[in-house]
Amino acid sequence: MSNQIFFIAIAIIAAYIIGSFPTGYIVGRLRLGVDIRQIGSRSMGAMNVFYKVGFAWGLLVLAVDMGKGAAAVALARWLGTPMAAQLFAGAAAVLGHGFTIFLKFRGGRGGATCIGILAYLLPWGIPFYIAIFGLVLLLTHYPTFSYSIAFLAFPFTAWLKYHSPELIAFATGILLLPALKYIPRLKEMHTKSGSWRHVLLRRSLKDRL
Repeated sequence: MSNQIFFIAIAIIAAYIIGSFPTGYIVGRLRLGVDIRQIGSRSMGAMNVFYKVGFAWGLLVLAVDMGKGAAAVALARWLGTPMAAQLFAGAAAVLGHGFTIFLKFRGGRGGATCIGILAYLLPWGIPFYIAIFGLVLLLTHYPTFSYSIAFLAFPFTAWLKYHSPELIAFATGILLLPALKYIPRLKEMHTKSGSWRHVLLRRSLKDRL
């Protein structure tokens, strides 16, 4: 029992440290010599890197940030911890991204890290996530809104495929931190545009508020 508690503690602490790795910040510093949190949407997430640094660099940040989430849960599983501990490890990775120990606890929102966690736990949800993302993006030209709506694929997959109340609750609850951290940005965009319609329905992918 004491060994299991030890491994659970290691898994959660390691997950937080993994999640804390500030990918977008490092790319911004190396490529532009700037703090990515001070330009654009002032986020160190992949979307801000896409717009301010470049498409390829945004893809790199997206891949690494997703990998952080998957790696945190995979490590907890490899350590032999129970499912509940693996879910706590996933949550710790998102908290690490949002409150990174390497940047005085000021990080990103954690959307890509959530994608990595849920894709690892619920792989059957991946094609549905991609399909919803593509459809909503086609209609709105708003990537962040599109990938946010696409998260609905995972709770439904947990219900219909995995029949797991635990995973349904987790797939819904894990999104609270990114959602709460995005509220100020939504208010800012509404103030700039003066219309929720313009916030949610963009003219093109380059139309950024």
